[in-house]
Amino acid sequence: QVRLVESGGGLVQAGGSLRLSCAVSGSAFSINVMAWYRQAPGKQRERVASIARDGSTDYADSAKGRFTISRDNAKNTAYLQMNSLKPEDTAVYYCKAIIFALAQNNYWGQGTQVTVSS
Repeated sequence: QVRLVESGGGLVQAGGSLRLSCAVSGSAFSINVMAWYRQAPGKQRERVASIARDGSTDYADSAKGRFTISRDNAKNTAYLQMNSLKPEDTAVYYCKAIIFALAQNNYWGQGTQVTVSS
């Protein structure tokens, strides 16, 4: 059974940094895409950044220039380095893994809280 475990969330002051990690276990197939999403109270979940197995990345406009997504394929782990954090970055951050095995399968982590104080 595929399992995603996020870590690294917490409370930080505006302008500070956090690094989130997402470790994937239990997959018999390669992880094609890993992505970070976030959901703030009362808002829909939104994609923050994604990274393909070849290292190509894509960012939401709100993350460009401040956040960096990376991955270690040998460890089945993705990271999200978040710098210059703002109060509006406060949300629960979720990791998503897309694995192609006959069909596309999407897996989610349980989420980690990020709170940015002003």
